[in-house]
Amino acid sequence: MAARSTAPEKRPGFFSQIRTLFTFTRKAYPWLPWLLVGIFVVGIGLGVGFGLLIPPFAIWSLVLWGITGLMLGILASLMTMTRLSTKAMYKQIDGMPGAAGHVMSTSLGRNWQSSEMPVGVNPKTQEAVYRAIGRGGIVIVGEGARGRLTRLVNDERSKAQRVATGVPVHVIYVGHGEDEVPIGKLASTVKSFPKKIDRATMAAVIKRLDSVSQSLASLPIPKGIDPTKARAPRPR
Repeated sequence: MAARSTAPEKRPGFFSQIRTLFTFTRKAYPWLPWLLVGIFVVGIGLGVGFGLLIPPFAIWSLVLWGITGLMLGILASLMTMTRLSTKAMYKQIDGMPGAAGHVMSTSLGRNWQSSEMPVGVNPKTQEAVYRAIGRGGIVIVGEGARGRLTRLVNDERSKAQRVATGVPVHVIYVGHGEDEVPIGKLASTVKSFPKKIDRATMAAVIKRLDSVSQSLASLPIPKGIDPTKARAPRPR
């Protein structure tokens, strides 16, 4: 019997990840290469400028300042490309079923607990309701046509208010209409709610809601995005 291979899966290297990030972002922003070149030039120019202005003047000082400017240009380019890749990712998944769950499960940070699986779903129309619990209280997020979300949102809000008495319950509708939040601003909107409960209360609320939530395993969850494809690659 052949022995099983125990070799760890080879992960892409740093430069491979940078290349993937660049390719992904350039598809949404074709002018990205020119922007990065401009950032490099500005960084080097600033470094050389400081080398010329700060006495005493010396060639080695000018070279060191130029290298410093180059490093700052590289850092600024990576930060800019990462920001643009995040915007490109939001642009790509905007309007897709499951986009809200993907954002809530990956972008809220440690102070919030959520899942990419909906807590309520209409299998016929693909409207879905997601829930996040954090120091700011309970946030219910509706994804889909607002008119058809009313019953799902009200059911989830009633359950949250019944189980977690006194805990703030916020409702957000994802979209581009009046009083709706675009998918690109969903995470920042959720995290902007002021802290109203402590960590112990937060843990208790999570436990209570999990215990009363109905199992969705038998429901046909709408096919959403593939997070491994929609998520913008990030350099490590």
